Amino acid sequence: MSDFFPKWTNNLPRNIIIGALLTGTAVTAGVSYYFTPKYTRVGYEPIQPVAFSHSIHATQLGMDCRYCHNGVEKSWYSNLPATSVCLNCHNQVLKDDERLALVRESAASGNPIPWVQIHKLPDYTYFNHSVHVNRGVSCVECHGQINHMDEVYHAKPLSMSFCLDCHRDPARHVRPLDKITDLDWEAPDEDTQLANGRKFVHDWKIESLQNCSACHR
Repeated sequence: MSDFFPKWTNNLPRNIIIGALLTGTAVTAGVSYYFTPKYTRVGYEPIQPVAFSHSIHATQLGMDCRYCHNGVEKSWYSNLPATSVCLNCHNQVLKDDERLALVRESAASGNPIPWVQIHKLPDYTYFNHSVHVNRGVSCVECHGQINHMDEVYHAKPLSMSFCLDCHRDPARHVRPLDKITDLDWEAPDEDTQLANGRKFVHDWKIESLQNCSACHR
């Protein structure tokens, strides 16, 4: 048999096994590191059917987030406004502007504007907006400085580790309830944030839930 195969083939099975293990390890590490929301979702900024600037509406005009997303305090999801909400203002302001043609068409036909969803958790993850908003978690914690965005983009990873960081130490992330939609608000310093945050956690009975069933139901 030794005359049939060259000597180097004796080590071939071992080299194949070692190569497969190294390749598998590299692929697993690459997928674990790069195939996460931080790399696959953050920065996602689709073109919307109507150019809506949160910067103009929320910051320049001072509109409260809840004027459009009026279900966020009482529902598990943050609703998009109906076309009629847009027309509360735009039946007078820029009412003939070409940029709002689709809004007027939607109002006339009754068909909703086909907004492109940006923030979406996996189907196996349960998240209740009202629970968080009513316990001092501001929109900015998950969505970033959306009040300064002309085009909304995916600013935070919304990964499991991202959520757990907040659940493990909620005092660092909660704020006074009257500052929930003031996305530019910050505590004067870290010590003040922690002192007030710990008081809010106690007074509002905020649970630091880390068990699987809290988010996976």
